Amino acid sequence: MSGLHRTLQWLLLIGFCVSDFNHYVRGASVYQVKGQALQELIPTNGGKPNKAKLLSTRPLAGEGAWGLLRRYGLLEAPCNIDAFYEINSLPRHAPLLRHRSYKLPIYIYRYNGKSIRSTLGISDWNLAVKIRDYNLRMMKEGLKKGDFRKTKVLWVPHSYLHCTKKSPKKTVLRIPLFGKNYEQVEILSNKLKGQVYYIVSGHGGPDPGAMVKNVEGKYHISEDEYAYDVALRLARKLIQHGALVHVIVQDPNDGIRDDMWLRMDKDETCMGKRIPRNQRRRLKQRTDIINHLYRQHKRRGIHHHKVIAIHVDSRSVNKNQDVFFYYYGPSKTGKQMAYNLYQTFKRKYEIHQKGRGYHGYVIDRPLYLLKNTLPPAVYVELANIRNPRDRVRLVKPSNREALAQWLFEGLIK
Repeated sequence: MSGLHRTLQWLLLIGFCVSDFNHYVRGASVYQVKGQALQELIPTNGGKPNKAKLLSTRPLAGEGAWGLLRRYGLLEAPCNIDAFYEINSLPRHAPLLRHRSYKLPIYIYRYNGKSIRSTLGISDWNLAVKIRDYNLRMMKEGLKKGDFRKTKVLWVPHSYLHCTKKSPKKTVLRIPLFGKNYEQVEILSNKLKGQVYYIVSGHGGPDPGAMVKNVEGKYHISEDEYAYDVALRLARKLIQHGALVHVIVQDPNDGIRDDMWLRMDKDETCMGKRIPRNQRRRLKQRTDIINHLYRQHKRRGIHHHKVIAIHVDSRSVNKNQDVFFYYYGPSKTGKQMAYNLYQTFKRKYEIHQKGRGYHGYVIDRPLYLLKNTLPPAVYVELANIRNPRDRVRLVKPSNREALAQWLFEGLIK
């Protein structure tokens, strides 16, 4: 536990190089190769047609921008990340839609059959070897169809040709709690420096919380697993922007999972301590740990603290329930947190599901955790686990990522 929390307390800043995209223009013809669209760029100088093209593809289920770029070997240079967001006109950290195609910062050239250097008009032999190896690796991994020397289709990552300035060294924390695919956490800013967040996912250990058995005839799902996955995704986003984060309920081997059906287990702990079966003792254990950490940070001069408890509701099978929020009446800050989250979700629904309406709400409720934690707290119910439509909000990894992103945006308002 101590090693993890030392890691979580690193508050560091990273900068990115800003790429120049003046050569991108609108109005492109589209080609189809192995189901992936190649968009031909029209030159801006009025001269000989530019042979470069941009590759575009669709993300896998639950795959975010970083996962997509990682799959295509593009995370090694920050300017590829900048390029991806700019050419797709996306805000940072926006979730990707599974059925939408996104442009990748990979240029497509028609190989001239002689050499990479003469194809691209470059003289750097080492760069040509690097480009060759990249194409062979993409082919080996099944992302590119055929050897470029036979297909005459050559891929060149944006960073190989256009990131001439040395990128500032990035800061990456390794946090194993997030799992193998997400343990590398790049620090994007320090805007949350000096802020402490206590994230508590509901139930865990001997208590799975709300459950549904035999979903689609074979899957058993539980509140604690899905609340925990959203909690980890939220924690990671907060850390990326410099916050000090305490994940109160922890599972040593789950991490962030991009699966629909999350396997149930009972090995969660309360920051290394066994979770009691008795509900009141369990809530007191979590509250005591939060208050102990709060007092430590207060003594060190840190005064900005927030608690967020993440749960999944269980109501009638026919009851559709949008995300809603509880706060403890006497806490003005807790109330403001709840309404900030509510307004964020309302705005997101208006953008992403226009005309549907958002029917979440905010309620004053004196729940044990809200009432007894020293820092201001908010309690979130993500969905009705028994309702089939609500369950989609939970089981699709891309939806859990969106929930975490919206919670993040609401918390930092």
